[in-house]
Amino acid sequence: MTTPLTVRPRAEDVEGQPILRPLPSAKCRSVGPFVFFDHMLQTAYPAGKGMNIRQHPHIGLSTLTYLFEGQLQHKDSLGSDQVVDAGDVSWMTAGSAIAHVERTPESLLGSAFVMHGLQVWLASPKAHEQGPGHYSHHPAQSLPVSENLGVSIRMIAGSGFCLESPVPVLSPTLYAELNLQTATTLLIPTEHAERALYVLSGEALLDGEPVEAHSLVILPAGEEMTLFADSDCHAVLFGGAPLDGPRRMNWNFVASDPARIDEARQRWAAGDWPTVPGESERIELP
Repeated sequence: MTTPLTVRPRAEDVEGQPILRPLPSAKCRSVGPFVFFDHMLQTAYPAGKGMNIRQHPHIGLSTLTYLFEGQLQHKDSLGSDQVVDAGDVSWMTAGSAIAHVERTPESLLGSAFVMHGLQVWLASPKAHEQGPGHYSHHPAQSLPVSENLGVSIRMIAGSGFCLESPVPVLSPTLYAELNLQTATTLLIPTEHAERALYVLSGEALLDGEPVEAHSLVILPAGEEMTLFADSDCHAVLFGGAPLDGPRRMNWNFVASDPARIDEARQRWAAGDWPTVPGESERIELP
């Protein structure tokens, strides 16, 4: 049996929101199509304060935002303007060029609130890297859920455990939220080639070995593993088919061809980019 690889995240700050970022790392560049994983830590905001991630660009990827607490307003250069509640999926495919904004809605700023959630990036298959952009919003009640013997599985995106999410992923994908009550067990099958587990809270054992909360565990390919909850445990399981070739990441850009990233940087710097309606502020190239 292969020993799983553990990746400990680095702490970052995004426009005042503290996050943990285990992916990408020197140990692991991707898990299935997932090339980026941000855990937006549970953060209490006072009235009048919130997130405000100004206009910025993307290529070659899909962003997926999923909240456990709080709300976000998503706006993009396609004209989308959507308030995303806890439990919803906000899915944006960049294609060859898109810009978006994510901020706390005005309606939430009048009182104190708590923000907690995840944002991941999935690299687009080569055939979709230069395609058109797309946005879709999927309310919490549209996501399939399995509940059995103290184990709850919600399929955020992709498929697994006999569940299939309505989110329009571009390649075989697994992205599931897991809630295990104390002393319950979940068998993690081998239905996806690459898999990783991230424990948000609680104490758990993976094949009898402790899993540290806020660490990313890369599961060995082709091996079934058993997750046991020593206490109430909240986690996500994600992965899918391997990427169809290596990807380069630079700032907010992902591409199989480095020339596309160079071109995107030049275009954003020159202001030659689709803009979000009603937005003038933007994040400049680092």
